[in-house]
Amino acid sequence: MSVQPQENRPILEADQLGMQFRGTTILREISFQLQRGETLAVIGESGCGKTVLLKSLIRLLTPTDGHVIFDGRDLSTLSPRELALERTRFGFVFQQAALFDSMTVGDNVCFPLKQHTRKSAAEMREIAYRLLNEVGLPETVYHKKPAELSGGMRKRVGFARALAMEPEIMLYDEPTTGLDPIMSDVINELILGVKHKRHVSGIIVTHDMKSAKKVADRIIMLYPVTRLQEGESQMIYEGPADEIDYSPDRRVPQFINGEAGERLMEMLKQQQPAYPNREISGY
Repeated sequence: MSVQPQENRPILEADQLGMQFRGTTILREISFQLQRGETLAVIGESGCGKTVLLKSLIRLLTPTDGHVIFDGRDLSTLSPRELALERTRFGFVFQQAALFDSMTVGDNVCFPLKQHTRKSAAEMREIAYRLLNEVGLPETVYHKKPAELSGGMRKRVGFARALAMEPEIMLYDEPTTGLDPIMSDVINELILGVKHKRHVSGIIVTHDMKSAKKVADRIIMLYPVTRLQEGESQMIYEGPADEIDYSPDRRVPQFINGEAGERLMEMLKQQQPAYPNREISGY
């Protein structure tokens, strides 16, 4: 039996979360809380563990260390059946939509309903049409295959599928990657709509700072473990979205403003033994 929600506690908490692959540390001692109705953005350069963190939160990947507490329950203590049930309370929007190419759009949206409910075909069809309308897609896409849709339309189908089970938390993995600025903002508005209309909490992994500042209440910035000083926290920023520009850690504004000079210097210095005659002072 699930623990009843309590409004005074976070809906999700990462406690000293760590992840290693073949002896290489990807995540180290990550701790944060997600409050009910809050949207949290996770940013950082490629390879710092953002998507690994997202998947660890619902144990699609099993953390090496630490705990994930969802609605008062430690996910590591649950049986496979209990964990599967708790996962139905999450919606996951994958980076490339991750639609089933052999299925129609309608079947993709209905897939979680078929797996986890006993709704009739007519009920599922009605829900799918309603969700497609909610994400701004016409009824005519219902019988199309994903290959017949644009990238932005596929993203929105994935969005609709993630909403099918009426989740309490939405997890978004790079939801605007590969989209033009207008379609990116459409996705941003959908994320905001889910938050305000459905009162759903959210965690968004993104490189898109415009999106992060628009949709998030708070932002966490991760830094690659391999580039940290001994004992230094991997979370180099955690705070309100509207205060990140004023972070005293120079690495934060360098990332959000796309300033590569210092990083390029580091890369060239690492190459010096192989290229002893290369000049780096001009960078």
